[in-house]
Amino acid sequence: MTQPVDLDPENWDEFRETSHRALDAMIDYLRDVRARPVWQEPSPEARERFARELPLQERQLSEVLADFERHIKPFATGNAHPMFMGWAQGAGTPAGMIAEMLAAGMNANCGGRNHIAIDVERQIARWMAQAFGLPMEASGIFVTGASMANFLSLLVARDQACGPSDVRLNGLRALNTQLIAYASCEAHNCVRQAMELAGLGARHLRLIPSDEKRAMKVQDLSAAIAADRAAGLTPFMIVGTAGTVDTGAIDPLDQLADLAHSEDLWFHVDGAFGALAALAPRLRPLIKGLERADSIAFDFHKWLHVPYDAGFFLVRDPQAHKRAFAANAAYLTRAPRGLAEGETWPCDLGADLSRGFRALKTWITIETFGVQKLGQCIDQTCRLAQRLESWITQSEHFFMRAPVTLNIVCFGVKNDPDGALAREIVMELHERGEAAPSLTILDDQPAIRAAILNHRTQEKDLEAFIRFLQLAHSRARSEAPPLTALIEPPHGPGKTRLSQD
Repeated sequence: MTQPVDLDPENWDEFRETSHRALDAMIDYLRDVRARPVWQEPSPEARERFARELPLQERQLSEVLADFERHIKPFATGNAHPMFMGWAQGAGTPAGMIAEMLAAGMNANCGGRNHIAIDVERQIARWMAQAFGLPMEASGIFVTGASMANFLSLLVARDQACGPSDVRLNGLRALNTQLIAYASCEAHNCVRQAMELAGLGARHLRLIPSDEKRAMKVQDLSAAIAADRAAGLTPFMIVGTAGTVDTGAIDPLDQLADLAHSEDLWFHVDGAFGALAALAPRLRPLIKGLERADSIAFDFHKWLHVPYDAGFFLVRDPQAHKRAFAANAAYLTRAPRGLAEGETWPCDLGADLSRGFRALKTWITIETFGVQKLGQCIDQTCRLAQRLESWITQSEHFFMRAPVTLNIVCFGVKNDPDGALAREIVMELHERGEAAPSLTILDDQPAIRAAILNHRTQEKDLEAFIRFLQLAHSRARSEAPPLTALIEPPHGPGKTRLSQD
């Protein structure tokens, strides 16, 4: 007789002890984050470990966890570190880590049906509608990230524009017109990709010029809409950006809302991280007009530091949202009561049927810290960005490449016409594990980009970053000034002042 097989531990006490050790080690990993390099390249041994063939035989969990400790854990991206400033990535929290474990234990499929995880997700939608100023009946759904949320927004806007032609049934040929969307030339590339994936074509996304603050020029947008209408085309959507990917610029959302409503166009806001400025009272005026959006894309895994991934898509009109995605299928039949009860399931609001319990880690983060403290963390990163901007504007070796609107600082190296020095400085900081800014391209020239997003980043870290920048610049120029000339000491108890070159 064949022995029954399952995947639960044979010895639960031993499993508990092993799990406790692993959890303790991860808590220590977060506690001691400053003691490690920001980033280190995976070792040849680690690379080789992940070139092995498919394993056939079982191993002890303790052995597998030992592999994790040796070959995976030391070689992370580094976004938990306070000196990680390269990309707009959240840092996570210990509370979020525990939430992930709890969600994995429940293993809820949040595509639909009648269970509490769906209620948690709906509460998050109501919370964010309240935070952004949308109607409380607004419809929302978790997705992988803002790129997917922006794609979903285009599908909802497309179907809304198509009306009775029913593009889901008959395809785009039934329209007898060409739909045109509009976004700033600074918009994230996922907006262009959404046009491609939706079958509308990237050439039908009009990229509108930006002004000196890198915000969309509304007058140019208005002219483009008029020209397309005169050419017999059909404008259908305006995409505003709250926090552009390169510089953190914010489009004039209120003016875009005015124009969208006067032209009867869908107004979507890509607020991947910038929308959450709504939680910081000092910053909220910067995103005025967000409350008038028809839909908003944003990420909890950026400025709210919910563990990856936790993107969200919020729609003002719940019926328009549902019309774009709901489908009849026998296996999704609803019932008046029981586990299949419910009129609208999350699978009616997006493309996924199998969905994880992303709402739990978001709910635990918000409940644990509260929006007041989370907003203070957001405000803190913007203040640090302003301090870094102040130092760069007075530097002998660096200069600003774009205005600072939120938390992103883009700067260049003086007397570096091709950007070679900027590239060398960034790569060396990475390889030394000291800091992790990134490179971007502004006006066809490389720029160093520091996105200060991490709740762990403090003024002492900014002082260290400035010191590392100066040292890297000196090495790149083959100069070696004494260390005492690089950074000034604190001025008074608990107070620091950014140094000057």
